[in-house]
Amino acid sequence: YCTGLLTEHPNKNCDTLAQVIPATSEQQLNALLTEFVWDEADLNRQRVTTMCGLGTEGDAVLLFDDTGFAKQGRCSAGVQRQYSGTLGKTGNCQVAVSCHYAERTLAWPVGVRLYLPTSWTSDPARCRRAHVPEPVTFQTKPEIALALLDEARALGGPHACVTADADYGDNPVFLNGLVARGERHVVAVRADFTVAQSRHGLPERAADVVAAIPRGVWQTVAWAEGAKGTLRAKAIAVRCWRVDGDGTPHVGWLIGQRPARGQDPNGDWKYFWSDFGPQVPLPRLLEYAHRRHWIEQYYEEAKTLLG
Repeated sequence: YCTGLLTEHPNKNCDTLAQVIPATSEQQLNALLTEFVWDEADLNRQRVTTMCGLGTEGDAVLLFDDTGFAKQGRCSAGVQRQYSGTLGKTGNCQVAVSCHYAERTLAWPVGVRLYLPTSWTSDPARCRRAHVPEPVTFQTKPEIALALLDEARALGGPHACVTADADYGDNPVFLNGLVARGERHVVAVRADFTVAQSRHGLPERAADVVAAIPRGVWQTVAWAEGAKGTLRAKAIAVRCWRVDGDGTPHVGWLIGQRPARGQDPNGDWKYFWSDFGPQVPLPRLLEYAHRRHWIEQYYEEAKTLLG
């Protein structure tokens, strides 16, 4: 089956792979995917052990994101009409949350878990028909990400921080889970992320706080070399407090990013939240945040090259 995924065949399902891979059959491949019993957790351990044996530059981050898989029908585990960033709309699909290890020049998949909507977890008979293990209860995507983080920590692999997109960075359950685990983080947030500029200050939108900073205070920050040259932007970091649902304040950095000179002046402004201390320079925080390209590249290659 893995050999078949690595071929150039454009349609990679059990029927087509059986036609191009000698000494196998559609029945055998279907049995592998639906009936064969194997230990996924042990395979994950083997893969991460292999990763930990590679040469390392250190200073890695753990990335969290989710991706959608377009699916027809109602029988594939977790499928329903739901929003998918991959589709760019609401459609019939499955969604999986994944954890990725990323250094500056090396990235490695660590773990993945299927998201099961409540339409599935509240229907045990449907779950049994789809071979969903018992007992599986409903978890939000941020809760799944924290569970994957716990697995990654148990498997080893040192890392400097956690990063994720705004779907996770805007979620107080996810952020508080990182704080409870002592995990430093640099996560994307949306323009309406709420912060206060003093411990007991009034709540303000992230976009409003950043927009009020005089242009002369911003600095040009470069964080990597890309295919089209140096990756750079204007950036600023403001010491702020975020307040979670129970009123507990958490101090950190609100980071703003806007186009630099010579770039599209109408380009997107971006916002990040980090709980690193003042000793970590802004270019390093932005470099951590922008390592998210590794997981996006992984999704693209897995779906296009491996079908």
